[in-house]
Order: sequence, then C-alpha cells, then structure tokens
Amino acid sequence: MADSKNVLNATDSTFDTDVMGAPQLSVVDFWAEWCGPCRQLGPVIEQLAEEYAGRAKVFKLNVDDNPNTPGRFGIRGIPTVLFFKGGKLVDQIVGNHPKATISSVMDKHI
Repeated sequence: MADSKNVLNATDSTFDTDVMGAPQLSVVDFWAEWCGPCRQLGPVIEQLAEEYAGRAKVFKLNVDDNPNTPGRFGIRGIPTVLFFKGGKLVDQIVGNHPKATISSVMDKHI
C-alpha cells in the first residue's frame, strides 16, 4: 500500500475519474504485493510523488485487486508505469527503472 501522503490509490472503479479526468500529468504505478521489482520501485514512486506534488498526481494500482484497468491498457508485466495527461496515455515505462529515468519522462510531459 502507498505510505506517502502524496501517493494516491487508484482502482478499477476510480480510474476514469481520478486518473483520466485529471488535467495535469497523472503517473500510475501498476504493481502487486508479490512482485519484488515492484516493491523496489515503491520508494522511488513515493519520492517522485513528494517532489512533483502540485505538478503531477501519482497513483499506485494493485493489479491483483484491480484486474480490469491493466487489461484495458494491455499491461503484460509489472512494474509498469503509465503516464496520462488530459485523459490520454502519453508515455509508459515497463520494468524497474532508476528515479532519473522516470523523472525525465515526467518532466517531458509537465
């Protein structure tokens, strides 16, 4: 679960409203409890959420609890981070990447 106050939880039922409906950049980390690389990426996502507070919304979506949204976006492996802006998918990163890689993608779309 997200420990940071800046990381929001997305679900199948809230995804369209919270993520797709946000005018600013929304970053969604698709993860699962059993996924080691996902757990390694968690603290990085939390740091980015703090650093980009007010400029981007950062979400985590548990793929085991919410199977519809990953299926909708063709997610085959986790962790996968999707970037949305104005209701459109604008970028994605598959796998565990360094913080600098993810922040450079965020900077490109802010």
